[in-house]
Amino acid sequence: MSALGVSVGELFQRGLAEHQAGRLQSAEAAYRQVLAIEPRHPDALHLLGVLAHQVGRNDLAADFIGRAIAVFDGHPDFHSNLGLVLNQLGRPEEAEASLRAALRLRPDFPDAHNNLGIALSALGRRDEAEASYRAALRLQPNFPDALNNLGVALFALGRPAEAEAGYREALRLDPSLADAHGNLGIALFAQGRPGEAEASYRQALRLRPGYRDAHNNLGIALSALGRPAEAEACLREAVRLRPDLADAHCNLGVVLCEQGRPAQALASLGEALRLKPDYADAHSNQGMALFELRRLAEAEASCRQAIRLRPDLADAHRNLASVLLIDGRFEEGWREYEWRWKVDQMAAGVRDFLVPQWTGEPIGERVILLHAEQGLGDTLQFCRYAPLIGPGARVILEVQAPLARLMSSLPGVARVVVRGEPLPAFDLHCPLLSLPHAFGPDIPAATPYLAAEAADAARWRERLADLPGLRVGLVWAGEARKDQPKLAQVDARRSMRLAQMASLGAAAGVSWISLQKGGPAAQATDPPPGLTLHDFTADLGDFADTAALIETLDLVISVDTSVAHLAGALGKPVWLLNRHDTCWRWLLGRDDSPWYPTLRQFRQPSPGDWASVMVVVRTALLDLAG
Repeated sequence: MSALGVSVGELFQRGLAEHQAGRLQSAEAAYRQVLAIEPRHPDALHLLGVLAHQVGRNDLAADFIGRAIAVFDGHPDFHSNLGLVLNQLGRPEEAEASLRAALRLRPDFPDAHNNLGIALSALGRRDEAEASYRAALRLQPNFPDALNNLGVALFALGRPAEAEAGYREALRLDPSLADAHGNLGIALFAQGRPGEAEASYRQALRLRPGYRDAHNNLGIALSALGRPAEAEACLREAVRLRPDLADAHCNLGVVLCEQGRPAQALASLGEALRLKPDYADAHSNQGMALFELRRLAEAEASCRQAIRLRPDLADAHRNLASVLLIDGRFEEGWREYEWRWKVDQMAAGVRDFLVPQWTGEPIGERVILLHAEQGLGDTLQFCRYAPLIGPGARVILEVQAPLARLMSSLPGVARVVVRGEPLPAFDLHCPLLSLPHAFGPDIPAATPYLAAEAADAARWRERLADLPGLRVGLVWAGEARKDQPKLAQVDARRSMRLAQMASLGAAAGVSWISLQKGGPAAQATDPPPGLTLHDFTADLGDFADTAALIETLDLVISVDTSVAHLAGALGKPVWLLNRHDTCWRWLLGRDDSPWYPTLRQFRQPSPGDWASVMVVVRTALLDLAG
């Protein structure tokens, strides 16, 4: 009995009732009264530990529950709850020992199996973790936490579709489980479904507004969806909620870089590296930001540091390739560029052929398939290697449908196949952008290597016979690529509106011919004053038609799009209007190109400054026309 005439048992039951009612302060007071009378009361010690865990004091919880076990080590709940607390303290080895003790006492304990899975996951023993979660679910099939944790283990094992199924079953049982909504978003994003991932992350945040990981992951999804401003806002909120989360700082840096703000990106990436100096992804992304600022030596150093930390980090190798290629260091650059197939954006396009990839060895009389892999401009630029394959070999060239007829003019190609059509038998294959690595660093710059059909070109000469002066073709915008949001952002920077070319109308003695296709072609119906534009694009069904029209022109003026490559491949004079953050293929510090002897570059002096470009182009055009 206590001094007040209340027994220890009554005090404990009072505390237990208060605890079950959620009145934690009153429960704590009662438990402490019990311990004042009986300091080694194991249940009071245990429940004080549970209460401390409930209010986020896991260090205190571990102490109380450990003291309870020291008094009585035969209760499985004590060991299981100690394992739970040790997991949250980041002490998985100790947690495993406690949970195995719980299971020795009670092998059919679902909570202990579930918590053991958490400890094993933290220790990197994912197969064992999966087995523990499945043991918990055999004992208690409707166990949403175990289903959610099983999903985490399956995702870590590279099985996102199975993980998705686990999360969805957990949410069927408990739709209020914010962690399962957040984890479902991760699994959906990994399967290339960022729109669905966004919905899952938003639901997680409705349930738990301060869910910092969901803010971070939502930012990543929004970036993938081409909504960088919204992504930035989410990532800034993630950083605000948890300033020590290096991932959020790193992801914010990526989004800022994608918005053309590399200097600000460097600040965020620097903070990520201050928090986590061995963070390979942050070093790689820092390299890309430095690349955008054209601080190439520093960019190279950052990429190489990322590779030292993680030799298999494909993004770092791809970023290093960009640095080396824009610097004209082609031998190592093309070797590093082979890593592109392991980067997320490219991995889905890997062709899983049964025959080996050609790497430059003698082919003899075998059949080789050369296949397009990226955009139309890339195909036009790199098909130049096909005639160099060597005598005796039979070359099959697979290209995009709009290029098929034109590519029939390429010497040394036995057959052209449209991508998507059945392929004939072949012995070797090579993606077009791997050909420079196979052949070596010297650029085969001889042009023309493509040709227009003579009869088609003759018809265009007849149609254009009455146009006076220089005949100049214009292209002011690239393909929007709305289904590829990150590429759409690049397109916005490389493109302009026809109205921004208005000053060219002051150049007398020029007949302007539109070569613009796609959505921006509609602007040709309302050209700026003084720029009389002849538009025959309705008669251009494919690139063979466009080549025939270009063959009759004196000059092509184009932004960085496939028509510039086409004109260069035909050996026609072409002026490239190049964005400030130029693609690696155009190098730096030069107004010509080693790829196309007839090409001249006019570069933006600062991001988005097409007006200055137009001033220089107009002056050059006046000189040419004069």
